[in-house]
Amino acid sequence: MKIAGEEIKKGDTKKIDVNIARLPSGTSIDIPVIVYRSKASGPTLLLLAGMHGDEINGVEIMRRIIREKLYKVEIGSVICIPIMNIYGFINFSRDVPDGKDINRSFPGAKTGSLASQVAYFLMQEIIPHIDYGIDFHTGGARINNSPQIRVKTDDPENLELAQAFGTKFILNSPFRDRSLRKEAFKLDKRILVYEGGESLRLRKNAIDEGIEGMLRVMKHLKMRSEAPKREREPIVIMKSSWVRAKSAGLHFGYHRNGSAISHKEVLGKVCDPYGTYEVQIKSPLEGHIIAINNNPVVNRGDALFHVGS
Repeated sequence: MKIAGEEIKKGDTKKIDVNIARLPSGTSIDIPVIVYRSKASGPTLLLLAGMHGDEINGVEIMRRIIREKLYKVEIGSVICIPIMNIYGFINFSRDVPDGKDINRSFPGAKTGSLASQVAYFLMQEIIPHIDYGIDFHTGGARINNSPQIRVKTDDPENLELAQAFGTKFILNSPFRDRSLRKEAFKLDKRILVYEGGESLRLRKNAIDEGIEGMLRVMKHLKMRSEAPKREREPIVIMKSSWVRAKSAGLHFGYHRNGSAISHKEVLGKVCDPYGTYEVQIKSPLEGHIIAINNNPVVNRGDALFHVGS
């Protein structure tokens, strides 16, 4: 295995600082890549976080994986990238400085936009080596995602990996154009997208579930012999929709994230600041709440509850 000109042999652990760009001041921006190869042949698993720089639950998941040496598998190899979007991370931002989203820039181009160049590095230097991957994300813009795996459920291998991960919800999610998941799939590489918590806020349950799910995937792939047991049978969400605010005001929710709900059940309310009206928010279907907008001040049309069945 060779990444950015560095060879990693069986039995090696290596940290590679890949120079991706420079700040206008001339300061080098490097993406650290930690690679572990066991002496026994097996699959190669990519563990990736920080594609969106403000989604820090994934960064903490990766920090703990590295700190606790959970990447040191018995069989196969693991590639860890704790922060893919260094620019976004240091600027509390989802995107790179030119406003582009790395995860809408694949397969990238060597001389394209900065986001495209980062995507190109991943597709050229990392993806050819892997068999599977887990891409750790959170909700954005104050959206708190209940821990969930997003896959195309009509792909049996993807669904099997998602069930092995074992978080409460598996969300049927079509490919998005120019995303890592779609471009990797074209090369017969399966990438699970894990969503848990919200941007710029650490949530212990989302971090713990991400780590435990990753360990279960490793065991499923026979890369390790031990992993936490799955607490429940995952609920497969086949369709979902956002319940939006019909008026602006203060938003109050009545249910915890992940709760089971019935058709037309009242999920919360939106009130004006002056006490003149209150508008109830009702569920359009029977199922579960899989994400909640934690912003207490909302505008008409804002997404409030993501409900799925």
